[in-house]
Amino acid sequence: MKTTWIVIADRSGARILRHQGASHGLQLAAEIAHPEGRLRPREIEADRPGRVHDRMGSHRHGVAREEAPTEHLAKAFAHDIAERLRKARLERQFEALVLVAGPHLLGHLRDALDGPTAALVSAELHKDLQDVPIDDLPRHLADIVPL
Repeated sequence: MKTTWIVIADRSGARILRHQGASHGLQLAAEIAHPEGRLRPREIEADRPGRVHDRMGSHRHGVAREEAPTEHLAKAFAHDIAERLRKARLERQFEALVLVAGPHLLGHLRDALDGPTAALVSAELHKDLQDVPIDDLPRHLADIVPL
């Protein structure tokens, strides 16, 4: 029987569920906490961007950030999840992968996966189901995973 891992994630955490066929249901394989994902930008970084003077004249302007602090945390968390999935793939813990997350995090997760792990993705669902109890998940996943 083929083992499918279903990754359900949001910015504050992820659950990895194991599915080994309709008669086995869903089992929790792992949970990954990421409490930093609940922080607001002002709680992440108290300092404002610096200010600089133009070389010519007396103009001052702020230094632009490359990305928002919350965006940086979301990307880092997606990389953490992807690394855990890569290690599990190398240990042959699953043969197929389903990704479930809001569109924004799902994009980061997709970008963070290495090629061989990404090739095992059989379905994606753009939905935040992180707070849905495991017993209620089959009705949300029925169209993409035969439960």
